Amino acid sequence: MFVRTLAISTLLAAGLGVATPAFAGECPADKVKAGAVKPVTHGPKGVSDKVLSMIDLGDEKVALKGHQMRVRKLEVQPGGVVPWHSHAERPALIYIVSGEIVENASNCAVPIVHKAGDVARETHATSHWWQNNGKATVVLLSFDIMSDPNDKHM
Repeated sequence: MFVRTLAISTLLAAGLGVATPAFAGECPADKVKAGAVKPVTHGPKGVSDKVLSMIDLGDEKVALKGHQMRVRKLEVQPGGVVPWHSHAERPALIYIVSGEIVENASNCAVPIVHKAGDVARETHATSHWWQNNGKATVVLLSFDIMSDPNDKHM
C-alpha cells in the first residue's frame, strides 16, 4: 500500500507541478533560478549504482504500462561524481543514508548540501549533478519511476 501511495503521489506531484513545502536539503526559495547551473560533460567517477528491486507498473492497478518503479543503492566515493542528468522522464526521491553530498541543480544559484537523513526530490524540472567533497563514502537510496529500460543515467 505504501509503495503504491508513494508512486501515485510522486507522479501526481511531478506531473501536475503541485506546489509543495520546502524540505531539508532543498534550494533556498530566494536562490531558485532557471538555468543557474549549466550541464557538465564529465562522466561518473567513484560511484557505484546497483538496482536492488523493481516493479513493472504496467501490471499494477496504477497501470503505468512501460514504467518501472525501482530502488537503487548508490555509493559515491570521496571525490566521486554522479554525472549531469535530467529527470524529465524519471521522477525520483533520493534518501541520503550516510555522509554528506553536494547537488548542483540547474534551477538553483547555489550548491545544495544533502546530509544523512535528508530526502532529495527530483521532478520533471530537475537537471543536475552531484559530488562527494567529503572524506567518507556517501550512501544513497534512489526510489524512481523509469520508462526507458536502456536509461543509463544515474
